[in-house]
Amino acid sequence: MDDLFGAGRDDADGSDDDGGADDSGRARSGARTAGAGSPRSPLAVRMRPRTLDDVVGQQHLLGQGSPLRQLAAGSDATGPAGPSSVILWGPPGTGKTTLAHVIAKGPGRKFVELSAITAGVKDVRRVMDEALTARDLFKTTTVLFLDEIHRFNKAQQDALLPGVENRWVVLVAATTENPSFSVVSPLLSRSLLLTLKPLTDADVEGLLQRAVTDVRGLNGKAELSAEALAHLVRLSGGDARRALTALEAAAGVAFGDADDIDATDSDTADADTADAAGAGAPKPVSIQLRHTERALDVASVRYDRAGDQHYDVASAFIKSIRGSDVDAALHYLARMLEAGEDPRFVARRIVISAAEDVGMADPTALQTAVAAAQAVQLIGMPEGRIILAEAVVHLATAPKSNAAYMGINQAIADVRAGLGNGIPAHLRDAHYPGSKQLGHGKGYKYSHDAPHGVATQQYPPDDLVGRNYYEPTANGAERDIGTRLERLRKIIRGT
Repeated sequence: MDDLFGAGRDDADGSDDDGGADDSGRARSGARTAGAGSPRSPLAVRMRPRTLDDVVGQQHLLGQGSPLRQLAAGSDATGPAGPSSVILWGPPGTGKTTLAHVIAKGPGRKFVELSAITAGVKDVRRVMDEALTARDLFKTTTVLFLDEIHRFNKAQQDALLPGVENRWVVLVAATTENPSFSVVSPLLSRSLLLTLKPLTDADVEGLLQRAVTDVRGLNGKAELSAEALAHLVRLSGGDARRALTALEAAAGVAFGDADDIDATDSDTADADTADAAGAGAPKPVSIQLRHTERALDVASVRYDRAGDQHYDVASAFIKSIRGSDVDAALHYLARMLEAGEDPRFVARRIVISAAEDVGMADPTALQTAVAAAQAVQLIGMPEGRIILAEAVVHLATAPKSNAAYMGINQAIADVRAGLGNGIPAHLRDAHYPGSKQLGHGKGYKYSHDAPHGVATQQYPPDDLVGRNYYEPTANGAERDIGTRLERLRKIIRGT
């Protein structure tokens, strides 16, 4: 079986060299043999774009004249504006490191890369000194790529300020955490904050298909089935690096299966078969769903985020919460999350369920649901699953009431039916000139002056007097609310 990713080696610029071959193929065979025992760069590294035009996604940051375009143009950049330091903020796998390496290829640039995990103040100051020398002696701009800048403490970040302020270096910093909380204000004010978005499914799909055919990737030696492609896209979560790593692993499994088949067939192959095999190019190995499942140890979840499964699972999820089956609710929650469903969608459904199905039987359920939605947006996945699970357990085990939901529906039905004409004069606004002559506010009773803060007077329009919309149940907190509401209505209506 041919080398999975083509013969040859990775050059320093990321290009692959086939090594050439004579008519007998001996040189090419030797290249494969040499490469077989040496580790190669990961697929995600080899497929890293070389120009901004090759970058997948983030098109909102890559328009003509954008700061990133200016940085990538290097000394060829036009216009009076100089290069700006930037802070790239976004989830893993969205292209922060890729953009930095593309910028590094710009002419007239010296590229220096540091990681906040291992670098210290001395390293930063050394880079600043070398950058100043490069600028003054060689007219070269130093681009400093600092990964994981949120791991730098205040003193380390302050060491960057002179170089950024005076443009000894152009800082390209990357972070997965909100820079407003993790980067010092002086550095933020001297840099442009660029927010990267998670890749769409279409972005990841295009990236995987390119990796299958590109000479730097699988080089056309494999083909990806539709089911395997969909599985990889779902599991990527908008992370290009994760998608390419998963593809590489699945390809390894597929080629391993193909080697086993070839070994079995070779035992029984006759001369005619051998002649036929040599007549054309070898057939690409097909990467199937079973290969992605074996490679990733994650079963494919039958779930189409744009189709019936999306609505069916979400429906079962909400109905399980409503039915107080906490175990089923957790199952459907796990099913959605494992299939790559947007956790914000799940959080929104939980908030709606808290108001619609739990309601005033447990008023704290809505507080929990809203807090969970905000926390998931702040923290993200995979930790967000814990927060969503807590909210689901709270709602599923809480007493249930749809009284508030039914009440607003009945009120809306009356409004649409044309009921509720006018507003009692004593409730109307009496602040503008001439309102008192119209009788506005006349006879209004200020509730706080009445015993218990409740006054007897008419609030609804004449045709809705005595109409009840909210009918509390005897469940949970509504048991006490029902008793209090009965007394309130008697006082207000004077019955």
